[in-house]
Amino acid sequence: MGGDYAPQTIIDGALAAARHRRIGLMLVGDRAAIDRQLARHRDAARLDIEVVEATDTIGMAESPAATLRRKPNASICVATAAVAGGQASAVFSAGNTGATVVAAHSAFGMIAGVDRPALATTIPTRDRAAVLVDVGANAECRPQHLVQFAAMGTVYARVALGVERPRVGLLSIGEEETKGNDLTREAHRLLKAGPLAFIGNLEARDVYSGHADVIVCDGFTGNIVLKVSEGLVEMVEDLLREEIRTSLGGIGSFFSRRAFRQFRRRVDYAEYGGAPLLGVAGLCIVGHGRSSAKAVHNAVALASRFAACGFVERIEQEIAAVGVSHH
Repeated sequence: MGGDYAPQTIIDGALAAARHRRIGLMLVGDRAAIDRQLARHRDAARLDIEVVEATDTIGMAESPAATLRRKPNASICVATAAVAGGQASAVFSAGNTGATVVAAHSAFGMIAGVDRPALATTIPTRDRAAVLVDVGANAECRPQHLVQFAAMGTVYARVALGVERPRVGLLSIGEEETKGNDLTREAHRLLKAGPLAFIGNLEARDVYSGHADVIVCDGFTGNIVLKVSEGLVEMVEDLLREEIRTSLGGIGSFFSRRAFRQFRRRVDYAEYGGAPLLGVAGLCIVGHGRSSAKAVHNAVALASRFAACGFVERIEQEIAAVGVSHH
């Protein structure tokens, strides 16, 4: 029931994943609304789908913690409980991000050695995709939290992007290890002394350079980077579309449109589907509020892949190897 275009877009994308990848679905929410959407799909009855009633939903503007206490039968609570109870392998939501983080934290608990959950997203670079973590779960962090984010992001880069030894960069205001604030300077010291492939500080202009496979920052900074990036991509797309329409014709327009489609595919968040919530002891994928059916399809497929490869267990192993103490 979460997302700007729910439940239609969520169900369309989830059914596409079930149809093409043989994934079983548990659709949680208003049964009548879900059934109306399922009726639009002729093959729905042949797919592995279970509808689970949840009488409440949480709006995008509602306060997560207080609302979850007031609405224990909200769809995100029912969905995370199903994963915690073993009825499902992973949860996906494009609804209120804060509510999803709080519900997952409450239902799953934390992986041993991790203090805070973190949202990791995939971003384009010149060479190949990279992981940016945290992008919104933690407005304030301590240095050891950033080290934990780096370890978890390393596992994500290995599993999702196929990078054997991911290079980790720390987002700061200068390349020198003395640059930045107390948080980044101490995090730099810890990362430099640890076992990860740490390459040092990255300035904001180098986020998309491809120098690092995992870029680490606090959630406040990461969310700003993400939103600025989305706005920039939309502006560049609009400018390219305008130039193609007004400046070219015939064969030139054909090739330019093809190049534009290739560009769009490289920078489209829908290609990756969603951001895994790292650090909780259960599998949770958080989608963009504006998630398209394509994004939902890819997010559900990502959840299925992560469940099959033991993603949470691999994070546990990586955190144990890094050995950052709690504070």
